[in-house]
Amino acid sequence: MSVVPEDMTLAEASRAIARRNLSPVELLDALRARFEALEPRLNTTIRPLWDEARQEAAKAGRRIARSGPRSPLDGLPVGLKDIIDIAGHPTTCHSRLLLDNHKTEDAAVVARLRAAGAVFPVKLATHEFAIGGPAFDLPFPPARNPWNPGHHPGGSSSGSGAAVAAGILPAALGTDTGGSVRNPASQCGIVGMKPTYGVVSRRGVFPLAYSLDHVGPMTRDVASNAMLLNAMAGHDAADPGSVSLRAENYARNLRKGLKGLRIGYVRNWHEKDDPATPEVAAALDGAAKLLRREGATLRNVTLPPLGEFGAVNRTISLSEAAAIHGRWLRERPEGYSALTRKRLLPGLFIPAEAYVQAQRRRRELTAAVAAALEEVDLLLTASSLDPACRIDDAAAVEVTYPRQARTPLNVTGHPALTLMCGVSREGGVPLSLQLVGRWFEEATIYRAAAAYERAAPWKDLRPPV
Repeated sequence: MSVVPEDMTLAEASRAIARRNLSPVELLDALRARFEALEPRLNTTIRPLWDEARQEAAKAGRRIARSGPRSPLDGLPVGLKDIIDIAGHPTTCHSRLLLDNHKTEDAAVVARLRAAGAVFPVKLATHEFAIGGPAFDLPFPPARNPWNPGHHPGGSSSGSGAAVAAGILPAALGTDTGGSVRNPASQCGIVGMKPTYGVVSRRGVFPLAYSLDHVGPMTRDVASNAMLLNAMAGHDAADPGSVSLRAENYARNLRKGLKGLRIGYVRNWHEKDDPATPEVAAALDGAAKLLRREGATLRNVTLPPLGEFGAVNRTISLSEAAAIHGRWLRERPEGYSALTRKRLLPGLFIPAEAYVQAQRRRRELTAAVAAALEEVDLLLTASSLDPACRIDDAAAVEVTYPRQARTPLNVTGHPALTLMCGVSREGGVPLSLQLVGRWFEEATIYRAAAAYERAAPWKDLRPPV
């Protein structure tokens, strides 16, 4: 093999296993060795499940030897953010309130991946209840950025982003209510997809905000991300937000290139509404030039102000989170970290009128984005407006959470993907762009992202850990 197992992407490992050049157990053992070497510095994991996963990998290996892989994921490891249920283990949500929250059934998305042959070696660190972090007064430490362990890996799917970037895992699942797949993907330099609302079931995933929550794949490359979404997507009648769609191959256009694609560059969000740092802005302009050079047609597109999307998202998410956490906040407030309490408590004081008005404005904002996507095939936007800051700088961390362009797509439900478009001079941490598509047109996003990935110089960069 030209690439050692622990450096393989999910797609590369899939091919190696199908060709019998690598066994699922060999892959898992190599990843476990990397985990044991790096975990003391990165804190990616809440619950190691390596022994259990190895047994399942051995079964997959025997199955593949007899009759070949049952799917491209057969025998491959996928990490789970610890708000996603796996049978036989607790889902702690990184909180002392749920340390004994043992589960008897897999989340729907885990069941789908298990049926495809995937194995699950770790439950990964998150922000408490996917909102309170990074916090240092919880039973588990916060995850750290493998590009610079003194820096924040983004959240709330922090362990997922850090583990994939560090090569501890080739893939992981995250959740995204205001950007929490795409934030750690951006800060850790990997690929994170928030699919269209309803494409992936959320049954068995601890909710933060029912009308904004998504589950998404996180990988080191675009092809792997599409491959994982192929296995994750599907209707679930037990999830009220799930949509019924025909079977999709999200990887079908990965080699098609950019010629003929019309991309709208949303500059007002990062130039006027909430100005990005100069190097983030320069990286986005560089990405736009590369996309044009590779054959896409670019035009500037102006969308409603970024702050309006943020206000709508906050009002809805905090109101819906209060409906979930209200009893605990009143009866067991000491069980939360100080930061989680601070972020959740305002939801108890939002009047119904404000929630209803936010939902009304949400429809108008959604219509504006949909109208823009009638004129172009994709939107190019910022993701984070700043590079990852130090994890121990609480004030800087607090500022970076609203300084981003991800929450608009939770408001509208459109699919959105982030991938690397540079490296910051200070801290040496990744910079990333965001591509947005029409509802249910993830394949078009993957097409453009794959073309950018091939042409850009970032795809082979790895953290120095």
